[in-house]
Amino acid sequence: MSGSFEPPASDPTVLGVRRDQEGLTLQRGGEELVLLKVGDRFTLSPYEGVSPEAATEGLDPESFLSIPSVDLVDLHVNPDQLDATMQRARNSPQISFVSHVYQMQNSPDTLVYLTDEITVQFVRELGMDQVRAIAARVGLEGVKPVEGVPHTYVFQVTSRATANPVKIANQLMRLPEVLVAEPNVIMRSEKLYRPQDSAYPRQWYLHNQGGDQVAAIAHIAAEAAWDITRGERSVVVAVTDDGFDLDHPDFQGMGKVVAPRDLKQSDALPLPEGQDNHGTACAGVAVAEENAEGAIGVAPGCSLLPIRTTGFLDDRAIENLFDWAVQRGAAVISCSWSASAIYFSLSLRQRAAITRAARQGRNGKGCVVIFAAGNANRPVSGTVEERGWAGNVLRGSTNWMNGFAVHPDVMAVSATTSLGKKAAYSNWGDAISVAAPSNNAPPGMWLPEAGYLFTGPEVRSRLPGLGVVTSDRLGASGYDPGDLTSSFGGTSSACPVVAGVAALVLSANPFLTAQEVRQILQDTADKVVDSDPDPQLGFRYGTYNANGHSRWFGYGKVNAARAVKLARDRLPTPLIPNQWIPLQNSSAVAIPDFNLRGVTSLIQVTETRPLRDLRITLEVDHEYLGDLSISLQPPQGPAILLQSRTLGRATRLQYTFSVQTTPRLRTLFSQSPRGTWQLRLTDHAPGHTGTLRTWQLNLGL
Repeated sequence: MSGSFEPPASDPTVLGVRRDQEGLTLQRGGEELVLLKVGDRFTLSPYEGVSPEAATEGLDPESFLSIPSVDLVDLHVNPDQLDATMQRARNSPQISFVSHVYQMQNSPDTLVYLTDEITVQFVRELGMDQVRAIAARVGLEGVKPVEGVPHTYVFQVTSRATANPVKIANQLMRLPEVLVAEPNVIMRSEKLYRPQDSAYPRQWYLHNQGGDQVAAIAHIAAEAAWDITRGERSVVVAVTDDGFDLDHPDFQGMGKVVAPRDLKQSDALPLPEGQDNHGTACAGVAVAEENAEGAIGVAPGCSLLPIRTTGFLDDRAIENLFDWAVQRGAAVISCSWSASAIYFSLSLRQRAAITRAARQGRNGKGCVVIFAAGNANRPVSGTVEERGWAGNVLRGSTNWMNGFAVHPDVMAVSATTSLGKKAAYSNWGDAISVAAPSNNAPPGMWLPEAGYLFTGPEVRSRLPGLGVVTSDRLGASGYDPGDLTSSFGGTSSACPVVAGVAALVLSANPFLTAQEVRQILQDTADKVVDSDPDPQLGFRYGTYNANGHSRWFGYGKVNAARAVKLARDRLPTPLIPNQWIPLQNSSAVAIPDFNLRGVTSLIQVTETRPLRDLRITLEVDHEYLGDLSISLQPPQGPAILLQSRTLGRATRLQYTFSVQTTPRLRTLFSQSPRGTWQLRLTDHAPGHTGTLRTWQLNLGL
């Protein structure tokens, strides 16, 4: 084609893309995605004023579909006639653009449609005449700036271009003047984020994917919540239990585990011993890392603070447990345990320790403290006429009390099943805050003097419901052989589900108090109803009173999607800055290869007026940007992750981070920026090096 761009013959690749693969490698968000041509479909774009029916006349498609919001028509044709039909379409005076339809490699259900647009970001030194000249050489025209992204424009592919937009983008990526070149592609909308962890399809409680014994209302709508956030490392979930297999892949990752503590051995290695399987499973339910293997937690991006308890509930043990969690920055404290007693009220010191955590933790905003309600099918506080216990251990009018569950600052969690019913074992009462999905099983309780006993009268009916899939101790040591268990349950499992949802809520809005988080979880819960009688005691507590509370389900089963959306909607609105002050460090810094300590560049701030807004602009050259993570360390408080390892094979990064791209920057507003600000770049893999060229703090005051 006239004025076409030809890359140098000495350069057989584009950022690792071979020329013969240029048309099948999609540049997208700093990554290179492999495409496959679909053999029986293509798309066309009619000229303005031409209807889809007129455009397809004479092409004899088996069917066609208009794609809303863009002038694009998807045609289904005989595979043997695909090339010939596409050529007839290209020759039609009514059609401006024709393209193959593609599918994503390893995702055959995902169709990719090309449009006639390409977005290109240039280096900042380039003038507009040079921009237009580069675009014209590959058959692009129509400069339209992208608002908020410097030196970035949307171009239209003209009839002078003989290559498709995917290939043109790869050719442009060869040029030193181009930072990013991406074709505008269309995929069917599926907002719900879906992780690739191998056991995820079996984690019915996160998102209902169908199957036997799974009701439509059984899950917590995690995928829609993950569209907003999958959790922030700065949100620390303390799981307090019997021991944790910290070698498990689900607890690996940069910054995943913080401040581990073994209160039993008084050291920093809360590892399991003997039959200590419970803690690993509970931690997995809450925060198992997204790592493309095994299971995933409700809040996979959050960090884990594992605390191995002493196994005893004296005042000092409770104080040490909650004080450690508060002092080490826990935002959520998950407790899947209680006293081994029918009636257990808290001591003054125990009540005070929980109150301190719930009201003074997290710099005064409070930790969200969550307790399992228990598994005896008894009230967390109340009286039951007992009969049928083995050996008449319990008989007659019996008072029950779980002092932890009824503490006014605690969220007590009951359990529902995969069928959306009450779990037969789940404790209940007026103090229940919310419910969460778990397994189903006969009621039971651990009594030191009698062992684990089923309560009476016996439950003889079948108890349908699936178990919970979660992390298990590695190898043969845990509940099941291998590294996962599929039979976890009890309110022990429901509790960390709620802990994970609370962590997602705080990831979306870290300004919330613990009480506000609790209110959000209650206000957004699903009002599941179980009108059947309890199979053991015959009670019917599965409906809601005038205040919206059920004795079985509290205010309902947690809904992560609605809770996270409401939390995000309640983010404080930033104040408009009166002045912007730019501060820059232009000293180039080499980024050491595969050095997890990283490298830092500093900017000293003397300004004391409170921040109203903040932007961070940086320029980085690196042989493989996908190796890098980038974080900002303010003068006070935890570091904020700006960029994770998602840049793929790109070699240049010129970008501005703001509250729109990184909502956690809002936590710095209203504070004095005075002090040393550090930008840290960490190379996580061997083989590539690079340089931080410059970075800038833009302080909105």
